[in-house]
Amino acid sequence: MLNACQEGEGDEAEEEEEGDEEFMNGIVHNGLPIGAHVPCLWRDNQYHTAKVVERQKMGEGRWRYYVHYLEFNRRLDQWVEADRMNLKKASLAPSKKSSSSRSMPQMQDSPHRKITRNLKRKFDEMNHVQKDPHQDDSKMAALEKEHEEITKVKNINTIELGRYQIDTWYFSPYPEEYTNRDTLYICEFCLKYMKRKKTLIRHRLKCDLGHPPGNEIYRKDTLSVFEIDGKRNKIYCQNLCLLAKLFLDHKTLYYDVEPFLFYVMCECDAHGCHMVGYFSKEKDSPDDYNLACILTLPPYQRKGYGKLLISFSYELSKKENKVGTPEKPLSDLGLLSFRSYWTQVLLEILRKHRGNLSIKDISQMTAIKTEDIISTLQSLNLIKYWKGQHIISVTPKVIEDHMKKHAKESVRIDPACIHWVPYEMGTVAKKR
Repeated sequence: MLNACQEGEGDEAEEEEEGDEEFMNGIVHNGLPIGAHVPCLWRDNQYHTAKVVERQKMGEGRWRYYVHYLEFNRRLDQWVEADRMNLKKASLAPSKKSSSSRSMPQMQDSPHRKITRNLKRKFDEMNHVQKDPHQDDSKMAALEKEHEEITKVKNINTIELGRYQIDTWYFSPYPEEYTNRDTLYICEFCLKYMKRKKTLIRHRLKCDLGHPPGNEIYRKDTLSVFEIDGKRNKIYCQNLCLLAKLFLDHKTLYYDVEPFLFYVMCECDAHGCHMVGYFSKEKDSPDDYNLACILTLPPYQRKGYGKLLISFSYELSKKENKVGTPEKPLSDLGLLSFRSYWTQVLLEILRKHRGNLSIKDISQMTAIKTEDIISTLQSLNLIKYWKGQHIISVTPKVIEDHMKKHAKESVRIDPACIHWVPYEMGTVAKKR
């Protein structure tokens, strides 16, 4: 009886081995289907579950896969070879959209993807949609899903900009003949893009720009800010948007630049003014947005430039005698930068001020919208809701404790060095 049981167990093990072998042979020959989940070796030398977004056949029995790591942001998506995958633990989940594993996947809705105001406005203009507050948003959801489908795979791996070679994070709609290549070469001053290094070298001999076009509206020490009108310098601003899209997931504005002003921050030396980042804002915002899009280029991140750009946007709001707020949704890095700036500004005011101080008072002093002040104070646990209104509840010791946590000496924008007057719609030029 015992021998019979052992023989039965042996047969089952043999069948399982044969099944595993057949499974592996199938994957090697046909490749993993799009939508499959598989453990993949990441940069920390650990396996993390990844989803197959796209695939390419490299030869007989050889595939490479574009994968999204489920634990991480899309900026870390990448092409990997099969030897970095634990194929035995793959979970085959091909797209419902197709019966073949070679078809494009049915993209799932992501809770973090949101329809931006610019995308909605563009959709309305293209389809002559009359504004209706009760209209069905299903068409917009379909447009957003289509946008996500188009942009799911990075089409440029790296760019060369000035003295930096930078790994890109996301898809950007550069003309097709400039994509699907390892490196795109970009002039750091005029932002013209080229396929080859030698073309860039020839271009630099002819390009007469040593800084962004437009007006220099701020200069202190080595830091400058230039204001560029999207209508006057359309090509430059379009190129700036294409460059920004390589590092911004939610950005959908590429060519409709005329309604915007762009503020490019630079570090200046004997060789010119080198862009570190920028923000854009609408010339006329009905929603009190003082910033539409913001980017610090990767080589300059974690150096305080993001907070400087945000600070500059609020200094412009003060000169306009307005309160402002950034356009939503903010990227994950954008939200961190804004929350850090709001925290620093509010803690400094609470530390210096004596006597009663309302949220409205703080808003008028800082040009920060009351909603942003409330959310920041809530995150710091410095506000209570009492008898139908928000009350700031704080002691000097609590402020000092928070200041120690958020203390970070950095360069500040000097309002006295801003030479700027607010843009007036309908005027041909601003008098300076």
